[in-house]
Amino acid sequence: MNKADILGHLRTAKAAHINWVQRAKLLISGFDVNEESIPVNATECKFGKWFYGEAQALQSIRNNPLECLQKIEELHFQLHDIYLNIFKIYYDAGKKGFFSKLFGSKKKVSDTDKKQAEHYFKEMEEVSKKLIEEINLMERRIAVISEKEIEGLV
Repeated sequence: MNKADILGHLRTAKAAHINWVQRAKLLISGFDVNEESIPVNATECKFGKWFYGEAQALQSIRNNPLECLQKIEELHFQLHDIYLNIFKIYYDAGKKGFFSKLFGSKKKVSDTDKKQAEHYFKEMEEVSKKLIEEINLMERRIAVISEKEIEGLV
């Protein structure tokens, strides 16, 4: 894998993260969003799959300290922890039978619950901004590495 591939995959993962956050926003805005399209588990979303897969090779980049990846992981987990609160408001996690899968298991949400979800979403947006800043920092660090140095990583 070359530097262009690594940067391309990083940008795709960042876009997947942004889309994940936007689907949470659509949910709160009243749109019918399939619960599987916004995974609660941090390792099941597209960004998480990239991060716990291919991105682990980036630990050995000389100007990408381990703290950078740790910060990204911490922020990513924070996002999913906050989203779990939203998920509990909108979905009945206990209903996993045939008919709930067929017709969905979305709950009726009160105005109070919706306001609480909006509050959680604001927290998500703040954490997401920090995560994107860290991803952009990683992207800049990778961009300045020589192609020859990248070849030895993956």
